[in-house]
Amino acid sequence: MKFETTSKIILAAILLPFMFMIAEGVLVVRSSFHQYLSLEKDYRFADVLARGGTIAATEILGEIVATRQYLAHPGSETAAAMQQSRQQLDSERQKFKGSLPPVDQLDGNLGAELSDLALAYSRIVSIRAAVDRGFYAGSDPVYVYWQAAMKQLDVVDALSPLIQDPVLLGKSNELMGVLLTYYAERLITSLGTRYLNEHNYSLRSSDLFMQGRTMQAAGMDHMVFHSSSPLVAAIMEYLKSPAQVRADAVTDAILTREARPHAAVRDEWSRAQAERIDFLKGKIGEAAADIHRTGEALAKRSHLHMTLVLVLCGGLLVLAGIVATLATKGLRMISRLSREREALVGELRSAAQTDLLTGLYNRRGFEAAAAALFAQAESGSRWISVVLFDLDHFKKINDIHGHDAGDIVLRHVAATAKQHFRSFDLLVRHGGEEFLALLPDASPDEAADIAEGVRAAIEAAMVDLPGGECLSVTASFGCAGRTLGGGTHNFEDLVKRADMALYAAKASGRNRVVSGPLVPQATAVKAEAK
Repeated sequence: MKFETTSKIILAAILLPFMFMIAEGVLVVRSSFHQYLSLEKDYRFADVLARGGTIAATEILGEIVATRQYLAHPGSETAAAMQQSRQQLDSERQKFKGSLPPVDQLDGNLGAELSDLALAYSRIVSIRAAVDRGFYAGSDPVYVYWQAAMKQLDVVDALSPLIQDPVLLGKSNELMGVLLTYYAERLITSLGTRYLNEHNYSLRSSDLFMQGRTMQAAGMDHMVFHSSSPLVAAIMEYLKSPAQVRADAVTDAILTREARPHAAVRDEWSRAQAERIDFLKGKIGEAAADIHRTGEALAKRSHLHMTLVLVLCGGLLVLAGIVATLATKGLRMISRLSREREALVGELRSAAQTDLLTGLYNRRGFEAAAAALFAQAESGSRWISVVLFDLDHFKKINDIHGHDAGDIVLRHVAATAKQHFRSFDLLVRHGGEEFLALLPDASPDEAADIAEGVRAAIEAAMVDLPGGECLSVTASFGCAGRTLGGGTHNFEDLVKRADMALYAAKASGRNRVVSGPLVPQATAVKAEAK
């Protein structure tokens, strides 16, 4: 096997597995990185969702209560409480805006809901200014706050579908259900109290009461359909208590506008509704805290995935360094073997005797060099071939132009052959005008290809004689080869088969290369060719 082929095989053996490992590593890194981004996005959405739900359930309603108290009892104490509730709402609002994901992560629906929410908050700012100027004395601006709270809930509802983590998605839907139920109960309590006290309960109030009842049912369905958590189970169990069941019966009576119950029933209903609102408010806090905890767990998972990505990248870099080191060592080893081979051939050439006329090996020196190559071939080569060639009609050159011209032609042919055979091929003047080349690491077909190049070069060249004449000469070639397992370690059998192929080339018209089969009646052919 050629050293160039060995080099390619070694490099392929090192690099191909590495390429597959790199490809698999890139896929794993890419998958881990995408999972990291997904977890980070879910964590951000969870934070926004929890903050939005808390604002709707606590800060907006807190400002409603403080504003009503101020309008009912103007004074420094109620004014200070109202200002504090405003600051609390504005502070949480800023935190909410700061926790929003980048714009490119928001779909069109959520963007529209955020625009509506911003408009609702601008109306709250206008209401504040009007309250401070005394324009709402004796009035109730609760409707504006109520609309802002609903818009805040719409944003929370629009955030839920953007969450990919199934656990977090379930908790977000759970929070949405509790929020809807909570707001419905506050509306039902406010309007029901008006109805039971026969105070300012109009047809619009009846419609709003119906909306509250519908929202209550939607919130309960949301919780039951989207979650089976202990929090939802606790709410369902609480609503089955006798006091809450009786309160629901009174609510249904208000909805159908039946006769108003007596004072004791009204008081029991008011207490049950107040307890229900406080209970649901506490569950909202629990659900929001649970979402925060789940979000923190997601953040830890995302950081773990990012750490995995970095570790994988580092591992790939280390692996690349190891493979590069191995490849470098392999190339150095191949280079060293090649140099040793060239040195061996050089030593053999310098140690052997050479032909004085052509500078090539003579037969005595060639035999020693050939024996060494045969021995070396046992550890590496698969083929070894012989090319035997001589000049066509060389006797005519000596007869016509003299032996000096013949010597010039021989030197020219030897130089041409030496130039076009490979650097490590052994070339010998085999006798007279006959030459022989021993080609290690070459099959008969490869040897024939090399011989064809030499033949064409001899034919194309012109030989200048001292008298100013130019000669063109041709040569005929015979090739033979065998594998290591094909016989003894001497090359006499190869030379004989190459000799017969040479005479076949002579017999078939000269100036050609013949490789392979023996020719019948070789003795007669040889005599005719000479």
